Amino acid sequence: MSLAVASRIARRELRGGLRGFAVFLTCLALGVAAIAGVGTVRASIDAGLAREGKRLLGGAAELSLTYRFATPEERRWMAAEASHVSEIVDFRSMVVVGAGAEAERALTQVKAVDGLYPLVGDTQLEPEQPLEAALGLQGGLPGAVMAPLLANRLGLAPGDDFALGETRFRLSALLTHEPDNAGTGFSLGPRTLVLRRALDGSGLLQPGTLFETRYRLELPEGADLDRVEEEARAAFAAAGMRWRDARNGAPGLSEFVDRLSAFLVLVGLAGLAVGGIGVSTAVRAYLAGKTATIATLRTLGASGRVIFRAYLLQIGALAALGIAIGLALGAGIPLLIAPALERLLPVPAVFALHPAPLLEAALYGGLTALVFTLWPLARTEEIRAAALYRDGGPSGVTLPRARHLLVILGAAAALVGAAAVFTGAPELTGWTALGILGALVLLWLIAAGLRRLARRAKTLARGRPALRAGLAAIGGPVDETTPVVLALGLGLTVLAAIGQIDGNMQRAIAQELPDEAPSFFFVDIQRDQMPGIERRIAQDPAVRKMEAAPMLRGVITRINGQPAKEVAGDHWVLEGDRGVTYADAQPERTRLVAGEWWPEGYTGPPQISFAATEAEEMGLALGDEITVNVLGRDITGTLTSLRAVDFSTAGMGFVLAMNEAALAGAPHSFIATVYAEEAAEALLLRDLASAYPNITAISVREAIERVAGLLAGIASATRYGAAATLLTGIVVLIGTAAAGQGARLQEAALLRTLGATRRTILSSFALRAGLMGAGAGLVALLSGILGAWAILHFVMETRFAVVWSNAASVILGGAAASLLAGLAFAWRPLQARPAHVLRTRE
Repeated sequence: MSLAVASRIARRELRGGLRGFAVFLTCLALGVAAIAGVGTVRASIDAGLAREGKRLLGGAAELSLTYRFATPEERRWMAAEASHVSEIVDFRSMVVVGAGAEAERALTQVKAVDGLYPLVGDTQLEPEQPLEAALGLQGGLPGAVMAPLLANRLGLAPGDDFALGETRFRLSALLTHEPDNAGTGFSLGPRTLVLRRALDGSGLLQPGTLFETRYRLELPEGADLDRVEEEARAAFAAAGMRWRDARNGAPGLSEFVDRLSAFLVLVGLAGLAVGGIGVSTAVRAYLAGKTATIATLRTLGASGRVIFRAYLLQIGALAALGIAIGLALGAGIPLLIAPALERLLPVPAVFALHPAPLLEAALYGGLTALVFTLWPLARTEEIRAAALYRDGGPSGVTLPRARHLLVILGAAAALVGAAAVFTGAPELTGWTALGILGALVLLWLIAAGLRRLARRAKTLARGRPALRAGLAAIGGPVDETTPVVLALGLGLTVLAAIGQIDGNMQRAIAQELPDEAPSFFFVDIQRDQMPGIERRIAQDPAVRKMEAAPMLRGVITRINGQPAKEVAGDHWVLEGDRGVTYADAQPERTRLVAGEWWPEGYTGPPQISFAATEAEEMGLALGDEITVNVLGRDITGTLTSLRAVDFSTAGMGFVLAMNEAALAGAPHSFIATVYAEEAAEALLLRDLASAYPNITAISVREAIERVAGLLAGIASATRYGAAATLLTGIVVLIGTAAAGQGARLQEAALLRTLGATRRTILSSFALRAGLMGAGAGLVALLSGILGAWAILHFVMETRFAVVWSNAASVILGGAAASLLAGLAFAWRPLQARPAHVLRTRE
């Protein structure tokens, strides 16, 4: 019965329209829209990757081998399982145009293919022609196609010649579309496509050089991928094989999209928290205006529970409307701009209505609305009939009843739990939730402190009427300070943290590279070429130093006889193959932190030296046995020493080193890092590349610039997320200013009656707004710096320093936003006639 009565009351209240709920609906809709939009784009990309998995991969399945080709037995197994098998060799090399001192060189990612490539999809060339014809003989030279970016950089056009290693090619066309490019991951150079057989005699695929072979399988219709994968892993158990299939054609890209979207969803949840403050403030203001109505209902016999249910139903209906608006925006905007997004995204996407992310966003919105509205709604039970004869209802900060408090805590826990499950990042979600809660508590304390300080400082502002009036308003009975500081402060906190992270990353790239990073990595150096390279380096006074080491690649497969991932989890060292080196005597710059190096000339069972930090993270200890698969052969060694290895300098660093006798017989090449003055880099590259055309030079500066570009794109995405959070905070700020316009109208009328000028009143409005904004900005800066330090220190494991330019902009931005919002709603109070306002009040 009570529910039916509450429903009737709620319906009658809703007939009054949505007046007073603009901020409520806007805040809730913005937060839900941001999360729904991110989820829709993520689901669209996932759908595109699933639909185009076979094309992205280039076949139904792919087997990858590191620095070797498949054996005859392995080829026979593939031929028995697949209707077609295509072999691809992928490696880096130098494109050389011209000769002598005038030669131009650039790094390229070479894909050497066979006549079956591509098994799935089509390449697009300019001028248009079949790939088979483009890679065939062109005037006696093997043909090649090249990415337009690389051709333009080198000034090449179709018909021009260039060299790869010791073989000359003729550019026959520009590669405008590579069907399987999205699944190959990050590369350091633009693509060049040639036939595999054209590389015979080039010197680029010698034993020990760094390359990867990929065998694309076209399976019979209806083939069981699970069975084929299981048999492949059994057949290649000791071969260091990696398996991919069309069910996830671009796993690295898919994982990157999932992680970035998860982070953006967490930023969106921060925006929802900001919006929740606006929702709570709007509900408080609405219910304060309904005190007389509620008191009348109590006089007519309505119980506190009936009134609570009535307004809960009303606010619930409005929350549902706000969530619906947010879902419509979050789903509709990506659909409206889908053509533009499809052109910008480097991956396929299927833009449509995806229910899962919309349900997720609706769940977040509903739980947020419940958490932030239940507290003010619970106060309706405390309003008595006597409020008709008094000015207002319950005052002060009071806790709701235990049952309401338990529901609030349960809803908050459910919100955090849902975010942890849906984002797949429980640890990050937990820290984000704690950070938001900590920032809110700190902001609330600052708001309370600011109000108390304003009340005490009024006496110090004698003779300064504008300042005294502003301080009186901040510390007065109508609390405008807390919602402003909370909403604007939390939005600025997110922006401050992202600004500090972005600034530190940009500064690390810009400042640390010249001092710590080498100029070049030279790879694929043959043993007999090392003496000549060392002589050239020694003769150049512009070269500070050179470090060289033998280079192999290996996959850690077992630890103490157990599968490595069962022992060490998903540690990055176990993700794919890693650089492995060997040494006889302990290298000069090697510093041991535990154990002992093997004796010089040691030829006994294999011994291993491991990077100390990574060993600790993986739970390794001296005496452990580690099995490494090198070129398809398992080598098991005993861990006898731990080394200090600093990977942050971009110099040479190997996770794993073995004694020379364990690896020296395996085909391998050498790697060298060269530290030179920037002005000498071009001449050094020309001399070494001319003398040894098979070696590949990787410019560390250019590589870091490419990484910086990628990080800039990620930073832009996170800044957009932070901007949405800040926008919600500004909406709350504007709503609070609008809600307080009536109080400012009365205040201005009284001040003008007492002789204050419009300038004095405007100054008091500006001072209070500026002080609240500056207070919010200061707390946001401290919270943002703390959050950014935690992320950089614990997650990215890099150094942190405050970027003061970004810090100052946060404080100034907060003060300016609050000032502009306050002044925007000061015009009407300044223009109103005091007599008219006071008569209306009476």
